[in-house]
Amino acid sequence: MSEQTKVSPNDRGFFGHPRGLATLFFLEMWERFSYYGMSAILLYYLYDRTSDGGLGMDKPTSSALVSIYGALVFMSGIVGGWLADRVLGMRRAVLLGGLLIMCGHLVLTVPGGLPALLVSMFLIVVGTGLLKPNVSSLVGELYSPTDNRRDAGFSLFYMGINLGAFLAPYLVGTLGQQIGYHLGFGLAAVGMAVGLVAYVRGRGRLGQAGDVPTNPLRAGERRQVGMRAAAGAAVSAVAIVALGATGSLTVQALINAVSVLAVLLPAAYLIMMLRSPHTDAVERSRLIAYIPLFLGAVCYWVVNEQSGSVLAQFADTRTDLEIFGFAVPSSWFQSLNPIATLVLAPTFAWLWIRLGDRQPATPRKFAIGLLLGGASFVLMAGPGLLHGVDAPASPWWLVGSYFVVICGSMCLSPVGLSATTKLAPRAFLAQMMSLWFLASAAAEGINAQLVQFYRAETEVGYFAGVGAAVMAAGVVMHLMTPWVQRRMGGVR
Repeated sequence: MSEQTKVSPNDRGFFGHPRGLATLFFLEMWERFSYYGMSAILLYYLYDRTSDGGLGMDKPTSSALVSIYGALVFMSGIVGGWLADRVLGMRRAVLLGGLLIMCGHLVLTVPGGLPALLVSMFLIVVGTGLLKPNVSSLVGELYSPTDNRRDAGFSLFYMGINLGAFLAPYLVGTLGQQIGYHLGFGLAAVGMAVGLVAYVRGRGRLGQAGDVPTNPLRAGERRQVGMRAAAGAAVSAVAIVALGATGSLTVQALINAVSVLAVLLPAAYLIMMLRSPHTDAVERSRLIAYIPLFLGAVCYWVVNEQSGSVLAQFADTRTDLEIFGFAVPSSWFQSLNPIATLVLAPTFAWLWIRLGDRQPATPRKFAIGLLLGGASFVLMAGPGLLHGVDAPASPWWLVGSYFVVICGSMCLSPVGLSATTKLAPRAFLAQMMSLWFLASAAAEGINAQLVQFYRAETEVGYFAGVGAAVMAAGVVMHLMTPWVQRRMGGVR
């Protein structure tokens, strides 16, 4: 962060943090309300009967499509980060992204079947790509690299994310499942609109952070970029038409293609930044240190990102939905993740400040997060193992699983956001945050294949196997901690 864009270290107007954090906190809270509101009912909308307002797809394909949608959302951050770094600046990218997200939800307020769903997903994917990585990068711009409040600030920001995710299933989920899916999607649009109003009114608190691109296109580059973009669009259009004409443009082909792309894209992106002349020797060492952190994040998100697919299906088809004498919608279980976060985020934020320089190193925190994330899935093998897969499972299994996985998330997700901003080459600040979100994209691409194996007869082995693999990754991360620290260039 340059001297001109720094927010004063004496600015402690938001719970001891810069006032600009409040602006970004509320924007992200409402953006996540809209995103997780849609996610709370999307799976059910896909496989529910057409007579009940759904699209009538089979469950394995519906779960895979939910994962593919998530992968595309996270992959779009590459384009959003590049546009912010080279063309728009982070602040304008965030505003444009929010507008596109709102329009995407509005499309689904009118029954339009599969075509409306595809248009909506396209708008939300592009909009989230512009907003999500850049709002997180703006949080990093509020602090100097040596500010000890930085990790705690990201933890508070992460709390805002989960406050929106907590409200969404109760409001959007209830409206969508009890009255109509399209009304639920409409409420998600309202949430994004509220977030945009909060952002526009509070942008003055950000100082000059994110006001201009960090690595703007030179005059001679603009034409070249435009021609490449047009050529890429033309090739994509021809490929789609050719696949359609040969009958190869199927849902499964789309799932497979996005899965492969989600895994290959972050690898190509890391290589590009490592080889860039804009990356100096110290930054290159930090990028190398970032690779195992990135791979660890992928393993963790394989578990966490199944809340909208496998765990949502488990809640809908395998769980006793009567709690304390009340029948609850299955979408409400998706609030367990943010509830646990809202309880634990302040605790972990206080813990990191309390420990100060004595807190575990970043790779060690990742290792703990992976062990807990994997354990949450091993726990979910319990109902089938103890009582069989035909008897409805107690809802407390899901409650316990979400609590354990979020304990892991507190050690990995906000810490990963903070580490990404600290290890990023200056020329790739926003794009580095896009790379962080590609960890979730890669996990969703892997999940698009994994979730198709989930069904009643494979339930125990599925949860135990995936969970054990993630825990093994945690052990490897623990062993690699000294190697990673040596290459972080003084960053803790």
